[in-house]
Amino acid sequence: MIQINGVAHTNIAVSNWEICRKFYDQLLPFLGMERMFNGVDFIYYVGGRTAFGVGRCHPDYEKERFVQDRVGLHHHCFRARTREDVNKVYTYLTDIDAKIVHGPEDGGWAPGYYSVLFEDPVGTRLEVNFVPGKGVLAKGAGFEPSGDYT
Repeated sequence: MIQINGVAHTNIAVSNWEICRKFYDQLLPFLGMERMFNGVDFIYYVGGRTAFGVGRCHPDYEKERFVQDRVGLHHHCFRARTREDVNKVYTYLTDIDAKIVHGPEDGGWAPGYYSVLFEDPVGTRLEVNFVPGKGVLAKGAGFEPSGDYT
């Protein structure tokens, strides 16, 4: 057995490349991430012990949108440092006309769970959350997923 040291990176493929690239080139720097790679078909950002890559999908899928409950990625969640940061992200998302699934709200995933859920231009679900303290690792936290992952 080993003990992992977090998630190194997540890479996603998107259709509607030019629009999605613009969206992520706005969002990821706002989250404090720095662009480390700026290719023709792929961008890669790093910050907060997290890396996130976005690439152009295969041409066969260019007309498709993300479907959350298909096999593969369900959503990606970035961890914020404070509840106020979640609120700031929400304000920023409204400024750039992102599709908001739900505004900042408390959730039952962990004690103090607070998040905003939104989509990129092709429907990929993204979340920014804040969980105080040890979250589900806190003694007696009692984590029980509801089965509703939206």
